Amino acid sequence: MIILGIDPGLARVGFGVIDVSNNNNQIKMLDCGIIETNKNRKEAERMVEIAKDLRTLIRKWNPDLAAVEKFFFYKSSTTISVVQARGVLIMTLARFKVPIVELPPMQIKLAVTGYGKASKQEVIEAVMRELKLESPPRPDDAADALAIAITGFLQQ
Repeated sequence: MIILGIDPGLARVGFGVIDVSNNNNQIKMLDCGIIETNKNRKEAERMVEIAKDLRTLIRKWNPDLAAVEKFFFYKSSTTISVVQARGVLIMTLARFKVPIVELPPMQIKLAVTGYGKASKQEVIEAVMRELKLESPPRPDDAADALAIAITGFLQQ
């Protein structure tokens, strides 16, 4: 089973792709990184760029499931933009008929570390342990997306 984890954002969308073998539930990282948009472009153009790059990832990996972090509202000037970008991500996944599971941040931290208020460093260390990585996935958005993908698997 191939699972695509997504950490939504406007400037940077983290993604992580894992493969879970059916015989022993061994998890292997296939890919991770970010979709980065140009801050000098109009917001609408950035949304198109996110959708285009996500389509490329979907075509490349043909995921069986997408796990997407839920967004909780914060008092921030970027809140609306991030929510809109998340909508573009969800719509693009739906167009490709990729099943989606939405996960709140606390649930992701609890699933990978055993503690719902774990630090970013604790999440990175848990991802490294679970995926048997020698070095941390970079940037942090990619590590978060891998944690989201792992949690998506554990929720199935």
